[in-house]
Amino acid sequence: MWDKIFDAAMRRFVQRGALEVTVADGPARRYGEPGAEPVHVHLADEALLRKVILTPDMGIGEGYTDGRVIFPQDDPRPLIRLALMNRAVEATPFLMRLLDSIAAPIQRFIAGNPLIRSRQNVAHHYDLDGRLYDLFLDEDRQYSCAYFPDDELSLEEAQVAKKRHIIGKLCLEPGMRVLDIGCGWGGMALTLAKDYGAQVVGVTLSEEQLKIGRQRVKDAGLEDKIDLRLMDYRDVTEQFDRIVSVGMFEHVGRRHYREYFDKVRDLLTEEGVALIHTIGSTDAPRATSTWTRKYIFPGGYIPSMSETMAQIEKAHLVTADVEVWRTHYAKTLRHWHERFMSHVDEAEKLHDDRFVRMWRFYLASAEEGFRLGTLVNFQFQLARSNTAVPVTRDYLYRN
Repeated sequence: MWDKIFDAAMRRFVQRGALEVTVADGPARRYGEPGAEPVHVHLADEALLRKVILTPDMGIGEGYTDGRVIFPQDDPRPLIRLALMNRAVEATPFLMRLLDSIAAPIQRFIAGNPLIRSRQNVAHHYDLDGRLYDLFLDEDRQYSCAYFPDDELSLEEAQVAKKRHIIGKLCLEPGMRVLDIGCGWGGMALTLAKDYGAQVVGVTLSEEQLKIGRQRVKDAGLEDKIDLRLMDYRDVTEQFDRIVSVGMFEHVGRRHYREYFDKVRDLLTEEGVALIHTIGSTDAPRATSTWTRKYIFPGGYIPSMSETMAQIEKAHLVTADVEVWRTHYAKTLRHWHERFMSHVDEAEKLHDDRFVRMWRFYLASAEEGFRLGTLVNFQFQLARSNTAVPVTRDYLYRN
């Protein structure tokens, strides 16, 4: 039965490009445009047909991780590109749409992150052996979207440009107190203190990141300017002139958006400014990939613009500026993927083959999602006062 359903689904789904699938020892099956060069996929057994139909991301993601879904050059990106090219609803088989319509509201409802679960979710991803991240990140360990005003920039240069752009929106003055929500390994805090004279408090739920971040602060001789804490943002009580949060909002949980923005407002001084940088979606609100939530970011949720702005408004924050970065993260992820693959032998010394394949699928699928899908980055510049920041963007580009 699943053999016939798979054939019918693929004939309906692949309207652009072409796909050639072999299952076990069976003949090649071709779908899509007759003259197009096909993407080749081998499914090691027929049991995969059912899973690929019912939960495509789990079927392909787990199958690739287990070595049962096989691609030429072991590269899943061509299939992901083909899927994104054919993502229009009218091309999606009815059964897939029905299952998604049932699952998505449930998954959005459970996308909550109370304190205990938040700590567990952070530990799952960010408390991995730090040597893994050294294989693909820049020297500052910036684990978020870089900024490429020039396509020829190196990853290191683009990450510096990202920090400069974000800090520019904070309209900083020396001596200001800055809260860094989700401070990671301390890269942003170090830049704020060393280059801009800020007094920084950084909070994180990752013990591994905190340990490394504190050591970096000590090595830089900035212990009098930077205070990194193992603390949930909800437990912070002081007020700050500026708040910055990069790549953390994705972990807040949809049910906590109002609480998050209420807290941001409470922690800002009357003339305070906050810059929230987050992955977002240009699509309507929908559930995050099941595979990503299970293996990479438990509790993670990609917000849409509409659901984020609604909660900002309810928190009575002034939206001073909103910027959307489109393909910058695709370029960042391309660098990460290339670096990871150039050090794959070292990765296999740290983790088993299954983990390495899982990590490669994560980087590859994310890259294509930002290049061809609906994934972008949002930057929200928020304030309590309508006069807290300049009324034009000219100040960002004067230097």
